[in-house]
Amino acid sequence: MFTRRLSFSALALTILMFTSVALAEGFKGSWSMRPAEDAGKVYFGMTYTRKGGHSQSESDWDITSFIGLDRSAAKHDVKFAIDRDAGKFDCAGYFEAGEGAGTFLFTPNPGFAREMAARGFTGIDDDRQFAMAVHDVTLEFARAMKAEKLTRLDTDKLIAFRIFNVNAAYIRELRAAGIAAEDSDKLIAFRVHGVTPKFVGELGNAGIDANEDELIAFRVHGVSPEFVQQVEALGYPKPDPQQLISMRIFDITPDYITQMKARGLKDLSIDKLVQLKVNGID
Repeated sequence: MFTRRLSFSALALTILMFTSVALAEGFKGSWSMRPAEDAGKVYFGMTYTRKGGHSQSESDWDITSFIGLDRSAAKHDVKFAIDRDAGKFDCAGYFEAGEGAGTFLFTPNPGFAREMAARGFTGIDDDRQFAMAVHDVTLEFARAMKAEKLTRLDTDKLIAFRIFNVNAAYIRELRAAGIAAEDSDKLIAFRVHGVTPKFVGELGNAGIDANEDELIAFRVHGVSPEFVQQVEALGYPKPDPQQLISMRIFDITPDYITQMKARGLKDLSIDKLVQLKVNGID
């Protein structure tokens, strides 16, 4: 009986080792590094090919992320590690005068997916786990985002949050500015299009009460607090958000409004200005 148990344990260990090696071999790739504008950061890029697909990324990383990296000026060989909750990158290559390049081997953390599932984030396959390691999706970050009670939050959104810097501080600042900030998709869209708490606050100070979709449209079409002030100064107090969007879509500028009034056109509401533009009257 003891022999059978030992043999079974040995077989299980062999399978586990084989699986780990297969995963590690599947995540070999190359890295590059160059100086960044911000002190204490570098631009770090990673490239790999897997299952017929090619992936390449570069972003600014804290220099403290690279364990054991010798950054001395003269050209030399380097070996360093990047240790994440999702797994570890073992890197080798060369470094010279702030720049370097080489290869990496990613070894996934075998317990990471289980820990994430306990926090409500499932579907973590090999590729997602690699992405979560690259973008430093930690167990603590998953817990913190879960605590914000967001809708439509899943594993892929969690990765996108890290890519676009959606975090608890950003969410709470938006809420303090009067935005519900509950929809995961809209939070990502906010970051992509540059909807900041400051932008929301400035619009509020101008008397504009825009919903989340309108705020995104404002950034897409260029409705700024300055534009609102210009429109109000021409006799249109507290314009409706949809009217402001239409004005930008149809290129109704303060100069255009002044020009139309100079031609003797009276009682030009924003809706009438839009109709003029739609009908090609410039």
